[in-house]
Amino acid sequence: MDKYFEYERDYKSRPHVVLLGAGASVAAIPRGDKNGMKTSVMDGFLEKLGLSEVIEDLNLVTQSDNLEDIYSEIAERDEYADVRSELDTRIRNYFSEFEIPDEPTIYDFLLLSLRKKDLIATFNWDPLLLQAYQRTVKITTDLPDLAFLHGNVLVGYCLEHQHGGNVDNRCPECDEWFSPSRLLYPIAKKNYNDDPYTKNNWKALKNYLSEAYLVTIFGYSAPKTDVEAIDMLKDAWGDINKRNMEDIEFVDIQQEDALVDTWEEFVHTHHYTHTNDFFNSSLARFPRRTTEDLFDRTQNCIWTSPETPFSESMTFSDLRNVVGRLVEEENEHKDSYITLKNR
Repeated sequence: MDKYFEYERDYKSRPHVVLLGAGASVAAIPRGDKNGMKTSVMDGFLEKLGLSEVIEDLNLVTQSDNLEDIYSEIAERDEYADVRSELDTRIRNYFSEFEIPDEPTIYDFLLLSLRKKDLIATFNWDPLLLQAYQRTVKITTDLPDLAFLHGNVLVGYCLEHQHGGNVDNRCPECDEWFSPSRLLYPIAKKNYNDDPYTKNNWKALKNYLSEAYLVTIFGYSAPKTDVEAIDMLKDAWGDINKRNMEDIEFVDIQQEDALVDTWEEFVHTHHYTHTNDFFNSSLARFPRRTTEDLFDRTQNCIWTSPETPFSESMTFSDLRNVVGRLVEEENEHKDSYITLKNR
């Protein structure tokens, strides 16, 4: 094989990693879930979801309305052990009721825009991404891997045998019911490694991130107080001076300057893009071809133009047609030296 084509194929085969924060779930159900239930970012979380009463009689030092700041203080005070338990139960019960709308959501588009080589890592507790997965897998089984960095109400696991899955399932080895995944962590020191399931999910993210060619950060603010998470991400991404071929993509309603400032230790000079609309992102413009597009634009110096973009008006029938054609092309070139088109 020609060395150049081998080089090109290797780059285009590298992972696209997507990090999801609460803003992504807000964008996925802008009018609420199937029954009108709303989700929220961490600021004002308890009030927006009608859970303020859980903490209204507490004597807290923090003046923040950010859930992670509030929980961080509660976690350090032994007298609030019952409150911690109540908060976990109420949040778990609230999100367990979520049902994804019948029409395609951004999470459906997101899953179908990636392939098995890629990863979606989410900080969100709601079940929407998994519910979207359960129906997009009927369109193609070539979907990205998933990692739940803060647990999920729909996810359970067996501590003894390291198996995970739907929380209503049993371990395939011991036949015991899965234990619910942990949701709440004190922000100052989250001790991700203390929980085996969470540890394995972070390990998956670190492995993918170390090899990633393109990273999309969607609706995740990366609070600087979340020291452990940021350190783990930095360790996996490595020295930005050695990331001169890779790109970071921001999908967020925050201002561009604020995002770049937050993620300055991950962005190599000008190697980033920003949009406040998922359908203007590489994921929607070049579904299943995001790394092909990045390589062709930046190393082949091709002026790329999307031929099969996703649009907000698409139905599941439309998605089956578009994704079906893309998957067919992928299968045709699976064992060949020909790289996929950037479309």
